Amino acid sequence: MERKKGQLEKLNVHTLTKDIQDDWKNFVISKINNHVVRLSVIKRDFHWHLHQNSDEFFYVIEGKLFVDLEERTEVLTPGQMITIPKNVKHRTRAKERTVVLCFESQDNDVRGDI
Repeated sequence: MERKKGQLEKLNVHTLTKDIQDDWKNFVISKINNHVVRLSVIKRDFHWHLHQNSDEFFYVIEGKLFVDLEERTEVLTPGQMITIPKNVKHRTRAKERTVVLCFESQDNDVRGDI
């Protein structure tokens, strides 16, 4: 049986992110079929973009995540989540260190298609 990263291995989000000082860091922690679970550490604004082929799910673990949509801004705090459907223009931003769990298609470009 071929094991993928994160399978049959207990991971601790706080241990994985505690030493990250970057203002934006995004990395895969597990693969599930043709999807990935990513951890993001954010301390800045990301650019406006959309994903043509994949929805994108955000779950806030630490901090406060602002998700700007064309018509409104959603503010997520620890324990809150949102799914951005494919082809919906958005951007994420954080004013403080924010840790987010993301779930999306493995071929999704995290920088966006536009």
